[in-house]
Amino acid sequence: MVIGSHLLGSIVGGKMAHSNSGEDFLKNFKIPKYVLVPKSESENVPDVPECPVLVFINSRSGGQLGGDLLVTYRSLLNETQVFDLGEETPDKVLSRIYANLEKLKQNGDEFATKIQEKLRIIVAGGDGTAGWLLGVVSDLKLSHSPPIATVPLGTGNNLPFAFGWGKKNPGTDSQSVKSFLNEVKKAKEMKIDSWHLLMRMKTPKDGPLDPIAPLELPHSLHAFGRVSDTNELSVEGYHTFRGGFWNYFSMGMDAQVSYAFHTERKLHPEKFKNQFSNQSTYAKITRSQGWFSSSLSQSSSRNINQFAKLMIMKNHGGHWEELQIPPSIKSIVCLNLPSFSGGFNPWGMPTRRRHNGEFTPPYVDDGRIEVVGFRDAWHGLVLLAPKGHGTRLTQAHRIRFLFHKGAIDHTYMRIDGEPWKQPLPVDDETVMVEISHLRQVNMLATHGCRSKSINNPVSPSSHGADEEDSDEEAHESAEYRKFGAADTFKLPGEIDISQLS
Repeated sequence: MVIGSHLLGSIVGGKMAHSNSGEDFLKNFKIPKYVLVPKSESENVPDVPECPVLVFINSRSGGQLGGDLLVTYRSLLNETQVFDLGEETPDKVLSRIYANLEKLKQNGDEFATKIQEKLRIIVAGGDGTAGWLLGVVSDLKLSHSPPIATVPLGTGNNLPFAFGWGKKNPGTDSQSVKSFLNEVKKAKEMKIDSWHLLMRMKTPKDGPLDPIAPLELPHSLHAFGRVSDTNELSVEGYHTFRGGFWNYFSMGMDAQVSYAFHTERKLHPEKFKNQFSNQSTYAKITRSQGWFSSSLSQSSSRNINQFAKLMIMKNHGGHWEELQIPPSIKSIVCLNLPSFSGGFNPWGMPTRRRHNGEFTPPYVDDGRIEVVGFRDAWHGLVLLAPKGHGTRLTQAHRIRFLFHKGAIDHTYMRIDGEPWKQPLPVDDETVMVEISHLRQVNMLATHGCRSKSINNPVSPSSHGADEEDSDEEAHESAEYRKFGAADTFKLPGEIDISQLS
């Protein structure tokens, strides 16, 4: 019997569609209950799944999207492999699962051994949620940590965007989730540096110097909390806090806007229903705080060099040296990934041929962090240009900020999207913030991701890394350069972008 080519195409296409959406496809990701839940009955499982996954979802992220996504994942996979972060923290979940895996391996369970070797993690939430889970995985110190894919459910979504998972909130229907699972199966592993943050201040005689969060310090700051008196980091007569980040630490202008936004959202959560309204609120806050005023009309007391000194150690085992902060800088960003404020790259792309010069392109696994400064929100708008970048200050292995008494009594800081208000000294003492390289974790990256490895600068991304701030960057990433990407550096509504020089 002869079958018409159009009919044959439909049949083949139908089979392909079915293979990527039916039960056979989902078997690639499912993990049996006995592997995850201690003391469960063993199951007859003949085939090891090709891409076993654990899914962590912040059900409160993205308005209703987090809750909807939770329902869909649980309907497609086994419920025991999908976790609501509002119900159970990832450290408890992963500690329990890995303890069970080790027990099964010791009992000769080869299936459990293969699951651990192939395991991948999906985390759905904002950058704070993703950073929280990355921190937990990092602290497990596994010989091979499971690589992590991030679903963009937040406002900025810098981590997902940096590794090719997009910045728009995803669909929550079954087909959208299956499509994402297929991308996770195809994704390549890529290492990412993690950074330790230590903050130390002398115990004050009058008034606290403890960091002040929007109502409370969020758990997504990972280990950010006061070090106990018995901890080796503790120094007598001082308060010591520690934390970690994977994307950025920032202070000044952008952190102040973020602090106001988070405070308002915690007080009035009903006003923050979706990504678009959140970004609109960011723009209004930026304008109301005067960051779009001319530099001449802004108080110099907010210039960072008026209350802070910056020390850097460029390479491992090097020496500390002071870096002069330009007098007009009101915001400093210490950047690990090429995605900030919803998708912008403040460092840009210096040419790789400058390796013997001052600056190189940013790599996410080179043990160095990029430090960029901004004068005001107008300066931030240079990121909208194809070759735009902030004021490149340095690339370093360790950074130390020393805050002293100035004309203002506080500043604002944030790590990976989570802000706090930091009181400054009122006498001759200093507040120290030191950033140092910690270790690495494994991420999952799509073929077209923006992040680059120093070991393979053009992989998994196919974009060239040799061209300095090239025009091709604007051409190949129209979505990246879309005006709606930034959450801090937005134009007031009455300003015409066509009039900018």
